[in-house]
Amino acid sequence: MSASRRAAPAERLLTVAEVAELLSTSERFPRRLIEQRRIRFVRVGRHVRIPESALREFIASGLVEPITTTRKGRAA
Repeated sequence: MSASRRAAPAERLLTVAEVAELLSTSERFPRRLIEQRRIRFVRVGRHVRIPESALREFIASGLVEPITTTRKGRAA
């Protein structure tokens, strides 16, 4: 097999239950994300799988950075 025909390792596809466990939620939450098309998913026959990269993207999109302010104190 030539180098150009070699496939890259397949990305891991997670079940709804695995995603729920990783997010510490019920299974209903990832199912709702799928239903609302808020996360990428793959249909494998009747089954639905979520690529690990899609889960990472979803988490990153909800990341809120802390606001850091510098306090300027006045001398008393």
